[in-house]
Amino acid sequence: MTKIEPLGAVRERVLAALRQEIIAGRLRPGDRLVERELADRFGVSRVPVREAIRSLVGEGFVHFETPRRTVVRRLTPTDVKELFELREALEVYAAGLAASRSTPQDLAELRELLDRAATATRAGDAETITDINTRFHDRILAMAGNSLLISVMEPVDGRLRWLTRQNEEWPQLLTEHHELYDSIASGDPDRARAHALAHVQANYRSTVRHLFGDG
Repeated sequence: MTKIEPLGAVRERVLAALRQEIIAGRLRPGDRLVERELADRFGVSRVPVREAIRSLVGEGFVHFETPRRTVVRRLTPTDVKELFELREALEVYAAGLAASRSTPQDLAELRELLDRAATATRAGDAETITDINTRFHDRILAMAGNSLLISVMEPVDGRLRWLTRQNEEWPQLLTEHHELYDSIASGDPDRARAHALAHVQANYRSTVRHLFGDG
């Protein structure tokens, strides 16, 4: 007997797939999301696709250009500025806490992520680089030991990953992450906060250059 997948599970599966396609750049700003076509592609009814699209609207990935036309959003300079202001406020604070609270196991896990990022950078594997860099920052948040901090970041995590994907200056990004790791491993919160601030600001400038050609 064939097991029927619950509607909620189907919606989450479609949502996760579409979100990842946007983050990875396979669905690009301005691309249209057509319920019928997506339902055929995923082998599902149009109901979970419609619900997934509504969730993507709420997450800030897509918008209704007209009542019958849904497209992937084009990020504006204001979108980018506001998201990086949030990153600056929260990630700088998290880095300071991580420096105070990190354990040898925490640092070993960060180091392993850096080694994997180096391999992906040499290979020019954009999707893997984005995934590992996201895990690197997620690990620092976890090391901070503040569950409220994580819950504040969660609603915008996908959009931050989307922005991270826009920065293709990968060797420089790897260097900055090594410096951030060293500052956290030093156990000096002030040094960690300073490196985190420099990293976020450099990433902002790189993203603006890539998206808008200035900055």
